[in-house]
Amino acid sequence: MTSAVSAALQQLNQIILGKPEQLKLALSCLLADGHLLIEDLPGMGKTTLAHALAGVLGLNYNRIQFTSDLLPADILGVSIFEKEPGSDLGRFRFHEGPVFSQLLLADEINRATPKSQSALLEAMEERQVTVEGETRPLPEPFFVIATQNPVSQSGTFPLPESQLDRFLMRISLGYPSEQAERQLLEGASRRDMANQLQAQITPQQLQQLQRQVRDIHASASVLDYLQRIIAFSRYESGYLYGLSPRGALALLQAARAWALVHERQHVLPEDIQAVLPAVVDHRLADAAEGGAHSVSARILNSVAVLV
Repeated sequence: MTSAVSAALQQLNQIILGKPEQLKLALSCLLADGHLLIEDLPGMGKTTLAHALAGVLGLNYNRIQFTSDLLPADILGVSIFEKEPGSDLGRFRFHEGPVFSQLLLADEINRATPKSQSALLEAMEERQVTVEGETRPLPEPFFVIATQNPVSQSGTFPLPESQLDRFLMRISLGYPSEQAERQLLEGASRRDMANQLQAQITPQQLQQLQRQVRDIHASASVLDYLQRIIAFSRYESGYLYGLSPRGALALLQAARAWALVHERQHVLPEDIQAVLPAVVDHRLADAAEGGAHSVSARILNSVAVLV
């Protein structure tokens, strides 16, 4: 099965050039059964990456362009009264919204109002939606890949902490290297290439891989290191608040997925360190005095691996 993961990464690296670590993080996020937030400037390949991930994983997906006039019903669905043919009688029929897909691409999620953003809270946490008093399960597997522009740009609404905490990871692609950009300029359209990708992992194999991730062994010493990181974020860092139990579980699950991607059946401290920025920075950034980029660096520099 790890050969399928390697094949998926190989195809992703042909679409998004020069970003192998970010692609490993993105794939690890989905293998860990988590949702992914991609934050960067417009035009950096965020949407292309989301399309490529859906392609290599063989998932059916829907895309929503988040705007300031988007309503929760545009995401979840709505009941419409439909008459029976040749009669004045009829009934309300629920029409599913785009959230009823294996992968939902929430493009520029922070351009929608908080009311529309909150429509995804139940879906992301419970894998179900409740509309008009009826709860409807979502397809399996179910992921949200959201893109957002920096909050400093006009027309954006910052995501609330409860929404950020539901994203297992947040990554940023950044500018390409000179060599990668030359390949972009000389090569075919990356969006066209993403649309032509062949699935390397079926949804059934993906769910099997997710079960394998949960079985990756974490030793007592690794868990001790993880707990020292959690304790530091809560009591010694000076942040307004520390990592929640959900954040702690997210860090462990992400480290297990990172180990699987590297074909190991046990977690190393280096696995926790590799995923820490993507898992922690968006959870503690609002409380950090020095900004998001100083959060994980401060933890890594302050918490000893061994005591």
